[in-house]
Amino acid sequence: MMGMENIRMALSSLKANRSRALLTMLGIIIGIAAVIAIMTVGDSVTGTVASSMQSMGVNNVNVMVQAREYEEEKREDGIVFGAVEHNRQLEERDCITNDMITALLQEFPSQIEAVSISESVGKSEVKKGHSTASITVTGVSQGYFTANEKTLLAGRLFSGDEASSGRDVTVVGSELIDDIFDIPYEEAIGQTIACQLGDQKAEYTIVGIYEQVDDPTAMMMGVSGTECYIPLTTAQAFNHSENYQTIAIVSSTETDPDELAGRIENYLGGYYRSNRYFDVAAFSMASMVSVMSDMMDTIVTAISVIAGIALLVGGIGVMNIMLVSVTERTREIGTRKALGATNESIRMQFIVEAMIMCLLGGVIGVIVGVAGGLLASHLMGAVAVPSVSGIIVSLVFSLAIGVFFGYYPANKAAKMDPIDALRYE
Repeated sequence: MMGMENIRMALSSLKANRSRALLTMLGIIIGIAAVIAIMTVGDSVTGTVASSMQSMGVNNVNVMVQAREYEEEKREDGIVFGAVEHNRQLEERDCITNDMITALLQEFPSQIEAVSISESVGKSEVKKGHSTASITVTGVSQGYFTANEKTLLAGRLFSGDEASSGRDVTVVGSELIDDIFDIPYEEAIGQTIACQLGDQKAEYTIVGIYEQVDDPTAMMMGVSGTECYIPLTTAQAFNHSENYQTIAIVSSTETDPDELAGRIENYLGGYYRSNRYFDVAAFSMASMVSVMSDMMDTIVTAISVIAGIALLVGGIGVMNIMLVSVTERTREIGTRKALGATNESIRMQFIVEAMIMCLLGGVIGVIVGVAGGLLASHLMGAVAVPSVSGIIVSLVFSLAIGVFFGYYPANKAAKMDPIDALRYE
């Protein structure tokens, strides 16, 4: 009963001074809203990017040729520098060859399910009548479709003969068909698309259509248009290239991707022992997702702590107003004490009032923060994920601020001498 009476009195006091209470809560509202918005956006972006990376294959192992780091470099004048990288450009002879890939498949026959290779050809526009669409032409190996989930809506993927002989065929996204041809997907099979790639013209026959879905990660990076896949050999003939800087290995389901990445790096590293400028590195998609998530969590936590400073400022404002309130209600405190109110009941009255003020500010801050976070996530193209744990912690923290910053004014009110309080003008 005493608790309900304190709550009733606190609400009555806040209602009597609405403007002052709202201005006092402003610091709490801003602090909570900032923290919740940051956590919502951070969780949304982390979840979206992680989901996008996982869709590329959690079992994938990425292998890339990278510049070799020297432990030290000594100049003629005797000055020694720490780890440095050379400036020599990557050449064909430094890249991964087909012979290396063949040897790799022979070395790990049961652990490798497929090898995914992609090579960019370029961006262009496709026109049909009055319709225009942007495309990105990419050469891919047959293993690319194993490593990357693509749902075929019509047609087929490249045949072995098309892949090996470098035919001018393509598998395109459904949006291209909708934008350019505007015909049923089955009827689009066999149609051709013509495009200008650099200073060369190219024409490809459509053999397959995959379901094109919005990629939030690509949208956040400003990447748009339809990905058109052609055989890797076709792309290499167009680019006059033979070898690869990066490849992706699809590990079998019973194989640990991290363990396989280490073995592949050690094995291919043997080919680069005599290469002074470049070596090979391998890492799993699962480890990349984990590192990315940890990095985003650290960034969100750091920014949230900075934003949380506003909560402390708001708490100081609450304490200041509570001290003013205690001074203004000195005669009321004296009257209550004269009627038998204990120090503890007076103390609890003002602590509860501070807690309710902070809790109301916290609730408003949560609403504003969630709304701001959802809006920001939507504008960034990420799937909005409000942080439930962040909301709970923020509300609990609001109550804690009320107790902490409300205790001093409440204790001051509780220790007032009733006679002096009644004489206060």
